[in-house]
Amino acid sequence: MLATGSVTEVRVPTREQEDLRDLSRLRSVAARDLSHARQRLNAILLRHGLRYPKDTKWTQEHAAWLHRQRFDSPVLQFTYESDIEQVELLAAHLKRIDQHVSEVAKDCQYTPVVDALMCLRGIQVTTGFGLATEIGDWTRFSGSSIGSYVGLVPSEQSSGQSRHQGPITRAGSKYARKLLVEAAWQHKKPYSRPGIRLVKQLDLVDPVTRIRALEGNHRLHRKWEVFEARKKKSVTANAAIARELAGWCWSLAAPLQQGEHMHAA
Repeated sequence: MLATGSVTEVRVPTREQEDLRDLSRLRSVAARDLSHARQRLNAILLRHGLRYPKDTKWTQEHAAWLHRQRFDSPVLQFTYESDIEQVELLAAHLKRIDQHVSEVAKDCQYTPVVDALMCLRGIQVTTGFGLATEIGDWTRFSGSSIGSYVGLVPSEQSSGQSRHQGPITRAGSKYARKLLVEAAWQHKKPYSRPGIRLVKQLDLVDPVTRIRALEGNHRLHRKWEVFEARKKKSVTANAAIARELAGWCWSLAAPLQQGEHMHAA
């Protein structure tokens, strides 16, 4: 089977790698729970015709507005106040997790990879840590195969000479795919040079990584401009940007881990 290529190589994570991935997935679950709790709270308000007058929500000002709302029904008022309490508890819980992730990301085996990934727009510490722990060993992939691994390549149906591409496959890690899709939206925003956060982040990495990350940020934004000029659907365009972003992440992370493997050998 080995001679015929029928054996598929897999990577068995170490105990430390499993622990780091569990922390990242804890963060994912906490963020999802908070999102659902906020949706429930919004649903109550909308059903009763109450709309927050400003665009920016979940600020201190918005929280004060939420606490000022009153309903005639004591039962509904209790439900509403309980939902507010749940949102605030989950928000505090997520904040504690984020703080711990930030601390762990500064001193773990994935720290160089996280620092490199954070040089790309849209990738903050929790996103970089999540991608680093979900992918693990980036050297298993190439710039093109990483997109397939996270399920961001189009599905394909072939019959005779005809070939039809459908929606993305959604294979592999759902969490890694979600992080890439969310980060890809940031590259739609205008970009000419790094902001304050990126400048500080770029100082933490080696020159090769820095140049590569800058190139990636410019390239990804130009791709967005091309898609918009072609009137491409935003969701479809963003999936394509996320797929290319995965390749740029690989180009930053894999060389760092190649060096580690060579040193270990």
